[in-house]
Amino acid sequence: MTDPEPTTPLWGNRNYRVFVVIQTLSALGDSFSFVAIPLLVLHSTGSVVQMGLVTGLTGVASIVTGLFAGVIADRFDRRGLMMLSDVARCLLYALIPLVWVFATPMWLIYTVVPLTGGFAMLFQVTYVTVVPAIVEPGQIIRANAHLYGSYAVATVGGPALAGLVAAAFGPVAALGIDAATFAVSAAGLLLVKVRPTPRPVEGKGKEPGRGAERGGVRGEFLAGFRFLWAHPVLRPLTVLLSLFIFLTHGMTDVIIFRVKEDLGHGDGTVGYVLSAGTVGTFLASFLVARLRKGLGFGPSWICAVTLGGIAVACLGLTRSVPVIGALSATMLLATGVAGICSMSLRQEVTPGHLLGRVTAAFWTTHYSLGPLGAAAVTAAAAGFGVAEVCLAVGAGVVCVALSGTLTGIVRDRSPEASSRAAAAQSPESATETA
Repeated sequence: MTDPEPTTPLWGNRNYRVFVVIQTLSALGDSFSFVAIPLLVLHSTGSVVQMGLVTGLTGVASIVTGLFAGVIADRFDRRGLMMLSDVARCLLYALIPLVWVFATPMWLIYTVVPLTGGFAMLFQVTYVTVVPAIVEPGQIIRANAHLYGSYAVATVGGPALAGLVAAAFGPVAALGIDAATFAVSAAGLLLVKVRPTPRPVEGKGKEPGRGAERGGVRGEFLAGFRFLWAHPVLRPLTVLLSLFIFLTHGMTDVIIFRVKEDLGHGDGTVGYVLSAGTVGTFLASFLVARLRKGLGFGPSWICAVTLGGIAVACLGLTRSVPVIGALSATMLLATGVAGICSMSLRQEVTPGHLLGRVTAAFWTTHYSLGPLGAAAVTAAAAGFGVAEVCLAVGAGVVCVALSGTLTGIVRDRSPEASSRAAAAQSPESATETA
């Protein structure tokens, strides 16, 4: 059974239009703090170590929050949770410039910034669950593509604007603007109507994860992992993405090292190369819906990851900065297409009442290997050379992609096929797998 044709054009959906604006503002706020917080720490302490410590604490807070963010998103009103996350970040970031007028207590940074990281993770998990409740089923892939494009705009323009504000008025002023963006985002969510999430009804048969919901918080938490493990496409996809993240999480650092140390260029050139890479992000947002419709999920994902692996390998074969910029754009194009396809598939095949937990389980699983991979890849680049590591990582990524041809991923050509596969699972497989 295929999804019905959408009755309202995507851009004719007022809720969706408002939601895109809100997401852009939220991403803009995140990009402001991404620049302003390190600058504030550096201005206050002059210590790179303390900058890294704040970043590390924020990362830990995000991972810890991600462990239970899915349970929260599936238990409570999702629009309300997004508003709570925005209001909390607004108040926390506004607290810093207010206190900084009178003193410069570093303990405030160590307290506030990790808390905002936790609320950011809660917002991100909940956001994934809200998209299918705003647009119609056949519009999910296009909606994610547009949202991905708006995120790219914010993350390109945000740091530049934050840098200008910080240079003119100081980092605390940038954080004040950051707080204002979250306030506007929270207010805008009041204008968005979200369809209620269907809930399983007792006596009407079982759905994946229903038995887990009766097992308390622990059972609810594990329900997302059980659904991933039981699904014939999400299971291999999670494994392959974990390997992909392990191999590629440190590639930005490798590119910076390549441009600065191997080729002897300055910080400005590094900025140009990384900015050029964002072209790939925009291309991904424009192309992904057409690729998914024409090729289906499996071939689209496998081809995109293969292209990304080839681009990584080629980074080790060139010394041309413009070519490195083009290859960076190709990498982000590939990861963008693969990422949008992956998120859209989860939204299409996961029951609404489980989507928060499945999203949190998915992210927690495959991102947990990222820091280890980044450390291993950068250490290998320092020890053996960037060219050799890029070739090895590129070959590994291609192998990951081609491994998908041996799994259920390659046979999943359409959202309808995924939905049928999810519906065909035995109810016990998702609730009793321990």
